[in-house]
Amino acid sequence: MSNKIDYGKLTKKIVFTENDHRQAKLIIKLKQEGLSQSAFFRHIITAFLEEDERIISYIDEVKQQSKSRKAKTKRLRDQGKQIANDIGLSDQQLVDIFDIIAEEHPDL
Repeated sequence: MSNKIDYGKLTKKIVFTENDHRQAKLIIKLKQEGLSQSAFFRHIITAFLEEDERIISYIDEVKQQSKSRKAKTKRLRDQGKQIANDIGLSDQQLVDIFDIIAEEHPDL
C-alpha cells in the first residue's frame, strides 16, 4: 500500500460521528497497534481505493446486497481479473487503461 499522495493539498476532512464507547475502544486498539487515527483511516482508504482484495472481500460481506447480487459481483470481478491475466495485463496497465478512458470520457 502506498502512502504517496498523487495530487492536491491535504485540506479535506472526512468526518463522521460515533458513540463515546466505540471511539474510546478505537483509540485504545490503535494505541496497542501503534497507529494514529489518521494513519489508520488513510491506510483503509488507500486499500479500498486500490481495491485490496482483503478490504474488498470485507466490504462485500457487510454491504447491503442480496446473496445473488453478491455472488454476481464476485463472479464478474473474478472474470475481469482472469481476462486481464489471460491477455497479460499488469495491474498498472489496467489502471492506465481506466485513466485513459476517464480522460477521454470524463462524463462516465
